[in-house]
Amino acid sequence: MSVLANAAVGDRVVHKSFPPISRHRLALYCGASGDHNPIHVDSDFARKAGFPDVFSHGMLVMGYLGQALTDAVPPSQIRAFSTRFAAITQLGAQLTCEGHVAELSEHDGERRARLTLTARDETGQVKLAGEAVVAI
Repeated sequence: MSVLANAAVGDRVVHKSFPPISRHRLALYCGASGDHNPIHVDSDFARKAGFPDVFSHGMLVMGYLGQALTDAVPPSQIRAFSTRFAAITQLGAQLTCEGHVAELSEHDGERRARLTLTARDETGQVKLAGEAVVAI
């Protein structure tokens, strides 16, 4: 049975925590994505640019949020997924991704839920905010 089958507005239907973002994870993501911007892997470069250290790729954080969503809702039920970057995600951040039902509706005979999504670090700071529309 879908986590959304009996969901009501306000219910948390997406929840997943990830281990701290390590230098190794950033290096792996560089290779997988092809994004080799030194701000993400070269500490000296990051410090010269005014940052305390390297920081995560925004798209890595978006990938975590997408994984949390698809762990809760089958990909075939996702009708829309969008995000906006809210803050830099520092090395060592422990992200928790959540999604709450914001609205229930019907579109062309299909029951749908609009979810508000967030990725927060261990201090509660929102790093990524977004929403998804999913079929119920």
